[in-house]
Amino acid sequence: MKSRFSTGEIAEPYAQALMSIAQEYDLVDRIGEDVSALRETLQVSEDLQEFLESPLIKAEAKKNALRQICSETVHNYTLNFLMLLVDRGRILFLDAICQKYQARLRELKNIVLAQVTAAQELTSAQEDAVREKVKALTGAEFVELEISIDSDLIGGLIVRIGSQVLDASLRGQLRRLALSLS
Repeated sequence: MKSRFSTGEIAEPYAQALMSIAQEYDLVDRIGEDVSALRETLQVSEDLQEFLESPLIKAEAKKNALRQICSETVHNYTLNFLMLLVDRGRILFLDAICQKYQARLRELKNIVLAQVTAAQELTSAQEDAVREKVKALTGAEFVELEISIDSDLIGGLIVRIGSQVLDASLRGQLRRLALSLS
């Protein structure tokens, strides 16, 4: 099923529908929190992700599991949306739908996502400096950082904003120096 359509083609209309509901009932931020929590849950629990994606598990079992996991933490509209995804056989695209919703939310609120790859953990002062630099480059009101650690960078960091990449890593500087010498 995943190969017939691209994930984006399936996820986009569902994310748009969820955003429409959120806007209609003034729940954009609340559902945004739900979506973030769902993505975190899926990332830490591969078992849950495999359970939801399995075609061998009945829809009712998936619904019961989602009710047990989410009924106390997510808004009723989000829970109903999850039930709809199960009914339509689209629950396996949950992470992609959540990503698309988050992208729409950022666009709506003029928030830029900066994916930062650093050689080591950043201090809060360093995170603030990265945010300010990205704000200056993009003109965004707010900057959301998605930070990952890659010790192969040796030092420094790489910042990705959409398709733009700013390489301030020691590895990148060494590579550029080697290119200029050859």
